[in-house]
Amino acid sequence: MWRVRFPGGMAFNLVPCRAIHRVRRDDWIVIGGHRSEGTADRPLRDDRAEIAPPDGRKPGEIDVSILEKRPYARSVPEIAETVPSGRSGRDLVPGTARSAFSHRTFRTVYLGAFASNIGTWMQNVVLGALAYELTHSAVFVGIMTAAQLGPLLVFSMVGGMLADSFDRKRLLLTLSVQQAVFSILLAAVAMPAQPNRVLMVLVVLCIGIGNALYAPVFSAVVPVLVPRADLSGAISLNSVQMNASRIVGPAIGSMIFVRFGASWVFMVNAASFAAIIGTLLRVTLPEPPASGGQGLSRLLEGLRVARRDRVVGQSLITIFTFSFLSLPFITQMPEIASANLGIAPRSGAYGVLYACFGLGAVVGALSIGTVFARSSMATVTRRGLVAFSALLVLFGLVRSPAAAYVAIMVLGCAYFAVITSLSTVLQQDLDDAVRGKVMALWIMGFGGTVPFGGLLGGWFLEQTSIMAMIGVGAAVALTLALVMELRPRDVPGSGAGRLDPENEAVALSD
Repeated sequence: MWRVRFPGGMAFNLVPCRAIHRVRRDDWIVIGGHRSEGTADRPLRDDRAEIAPPDGRKPGEIDVSILEKRPYARSVPEIAETVPSGRSGRDLVPGTARSAFSHRTFRTVYLGAFASNIGTWMQNVVLGALAYELTHSAVFVGIMTAAQLGPLLVFSMVGGMLADSFDRKRLLLTLSVQQAVFSILLAAVAMPAQPNRVLMVLVVLCIGIGNALYAPVFSAVVPVLVPRADLSGAISLNSVQMNASRIVGPAIGSMIFVRFGASWVFMVNAASFAAIIGTLLRVTLPEPPASGGQGLSRLLEGLRVARRDRVVGQSLITIFTFSFLSLPFITQMPEIASANLGIAPRSGAYGVLYACFGLGAVVGALSIGTVFARSSMATVTRRGLVAFSALLVLFGLVRSPAAAYVAIMVLGCAYFAVITSLSTVLQQDLDDAVRGKVMALWIMGFGGTVPFGGLLGGWFLEQTSIMAMIGVGAAVALTLALVMELRPRDVPGSGAGRLDPENEAVALSD
């Protein structure tokens, strides 16, 4: 680690760039710093600075045009953790999943979240199956899902404001403990053969509120654990762990549900929060950048960005519409499995069906950080919506479990290729100062509208048919592919809330 001091009292620490991709072997990069004597923040281009090597070698000069113009709002130890160790940057392709995974702090948080999400998906799938088993009512399944995910629509903006205002690590730890405690309470409520349905819904609602506050904070943390050039790879990997947990969680949860009952599933989920809690205690997370504004103004900042930035606005309209009108089939999966495929919700076959959907979603998400890493994410989103529309109709037509396993796997692939590419479009040039608030709106659309779409879908299904509900979802996805424009009119970063290219890190570009 070398120390560099610039004219005016600004000082930084440097590391060799051999450990960071897309930078020449003999260059250096700023990885942290501070301002002294009230020196104003200013671009560092065209300045020169003296570096003092710690081993006593003769100080020299470097051209600081290769350095980051704006100091990271993180301490040197935090940034040092994100630097790939023992690997030349020439071995890694920027923007790929492999490059993102090479950053240690990101990798640690990623694995902890994966383990915790396995328990979450165990609980998610068993809650729907338990609700259907108790009532055989698509509407009650929708009510349970609304209690579980509905708070995302109401509380996500509050979570986004908290993410950009307070210590993110402390927030994540507190909310993880809260969800674990209420999962234990849910296990106690579900223990009787005929549990109190109102009390069960209320406990699930409390878990949902904790998740609604947690999700925007975690979504704001993940992208800043890697350089901006690796953002698409990090988003891809985060989607992979979310969906890999959809495979492992339902498979384990279904087996426990069949043999021991729902309460044991909820207890295992409570224990799984130890994974993310232990991970958070081991790492240091960056402080949120100052974003200005107070009270209601700060709460509504994400909406202002969405209104002024066309790409952000169109991305959010797409996710709200798609989730509300095209995804009710997910909420009504127990009904579809029972009526179309003869698969009982309380069976290993139902767990396999859900796991196949999750496996396809993993492949779709991973493709964005591998096969399509160099493709236009706007184009991938559009083509993915067309594929999703056709595959959803195909899934609605099959009546054989074996054929359904294949159909839903491919459908899951198209589904999360759309979600991951659209999330990358939204975030690729987003300013970190408003990331939490904008991602809160994303989570409102991605998760918060699904249960209410499921309620509407359950009512529509009972009034018409499963195929009619599926047909509406497919038509909406196809319409979005035709009418939504996700490419920026001008250069990236021209909208409010997006980074001006002149303010991006020079050291992380060719």
